[in-house]
Amino acid sequence: MRSMIIGGIILIVALMGGTYFVAGDAFISEDSINTITMAGAFAIIAITVLVSIKYINQIKNDKASGELAPGSWDGISEYMNEVPKGWALAYIGTLVWALWYLMIGYPTNQYSQIGQWNEETQEYKKKFEKKWHNASDETLRTMGESLYLVQCAPCHGVDAEGINGKAQDLTSRVLKSSVEYIIKNGANNFKTAYPGGMPPMMLSDAKEIDEVSAYVANGFKGQAPASYAVCASCHGIDGKGMEYVAPNILEYDDALVHSVLLDGKKAEIGAMPSFKGRLSLTQEKALAAYIRSLGE
Repeated sequence: MRSMIIGGIILIVALMGGTYFVAGDAFISEDSINTITMAGAFAIIAITVLVSIKYINQIKNDKASGELAPGSWDGISEYMNEVPKGWALAYIGTLVWALWYLMIGYPTNQYSQIGQWNEETQEYKKKFEKKWHNASDETLRTMGESLYLVQCAPCHGVDAEGINGKAQDLTSRVLKSSVEYIIKNGANNFKTAYPGGMPPMMLSDAKEIDEVSAYVANGFKGQAPASYAVCASCHGIDGKGMEYVAPNILEYDDALVHSVLLDGKKAEIGAMPSFKGRLSLTQEKALAAYIRSLGE
């Protein structure tokens, strides 16, 4: 037993020394959280080694005793001994600690490095919004290009034409096939901005669907087909939409881009996830300005 204790102490010192060598700068850091973490690591090392020594010694030297339970399995029976007090206290203590941690413990209402980072990020966003609130169109397009390359290009491609047809081609407002799909299947993508959505089969005649789809995809150029009047009741004669009723189908205006980023989108090609909270309002305007410039 004595040799085990000596060996355990040597192991504790070695492990603590290795931990300090790897992360010892925590002791000279001004961040108290790092210091507490290092102290906790030392405590865990010491407790683990000492508990291991205790039970290894019991395994080597103790003998089972007590009253056997009735019945056996292949000649093996269990002793009807009480649960060791140490195990019982550890079990109850774990439950108490878990409830404390869940209800009032860290990080629920205590200092959090992640929380501090979030607060600093929000503060920076406020400064950013204040600085660029009235940015020029040229500035917005330049800012939007950088945002696009980071946030959008992985799916829509650097050239904004979609990657192998797996994302919307942003160089034009809509494709003919996309308009046909929406007319036939309806749309309820932007629940926040346009809660009513669009029911399917507003047009049922194949020729009318083809004419309206071609007219809309061509940017409303030429004579509008008579059947477009069904669409104009919500999207307007010019296709610029109506607030809270229908989105702009002529161009990527600020409201449309905000709605897509907020609610995501499901359409002919597939689904785009929501980007809610990832961009500020100024960044969304910048992204919209850049996407509009692609069509130009």
